[in-house]
Amino acid sequence: MICRVSGKIVEKKEYSVVLDINGICYEVLIPGAVMQCLENNIQPDGSISLITYHYLQVEPSKGFQVLIGFLNEIEKEFFEKFITVSGIGPKAAVRALKMPISMIARAIDMSDIPFLKSLPGIGEQRAREIIAKLQGKVGKFGLLQDTGTGAFAGKLGIKDEAMGVLLQLEYKKFEANNMLDEALKRNPEIKTAEELLNEVYKQKIKK
Repeated sequence: MICRVSGKIVEKKEYSVVLDINGICYEVLIPGAVMQCLENNIQPDGSISLITYHYLQVEPSKGFQVLIGFLNEIEKEFFEKFITVSGIGPKAAVRALKMPISMIARAIDMSDIPFLKSLPGIGEQRAREIIAKLQGKVGKFGLLQDTGTGAFAGKLGIKDEAMGVLLQLEYKKFEANNMLDEALKRNPEIKTAEELLNEVYKQKIKK
């Protein structure tokens, strides 16, 4: 089993990187949540070390090996839990895990179906199955500092601040979380908690 690879990135795609390892190139699939943090882990010479999930994909006329890369063991562990959900295979999970793992873990524990449905390839029924299978089992992954870099960091801080205001206004946490997520989807250019709350208010008065 291949558990770790280190090499120089020679090509980067939407869901994978190609690594040159001593003159042999390997394609390693990368979940979107991991890809967001990849740049900050690339060495000055363009090399990177990845922990890998290695499996054999078997199709009617052929079988081939697949490598999926992660920056740490915690990311890999969450991935392995995620694919225990019926109907979610490794490749589907690579596409689905587009948002930071900490946010996905929190959505599972909060039964946030709208958030889970926003993940690529996840419909309402699958979202319910994810919650039924994993709720109460992914708490530690909500502590991952995978939002410490990039665009997600600011958005998460803004959302937390706006959440505090809505809770003071006696909205239920689940309801407030849904309203904030919907507002961020409608207007991803929001830069402050005040703008986010204004977006929530505009949607409320339309209903």
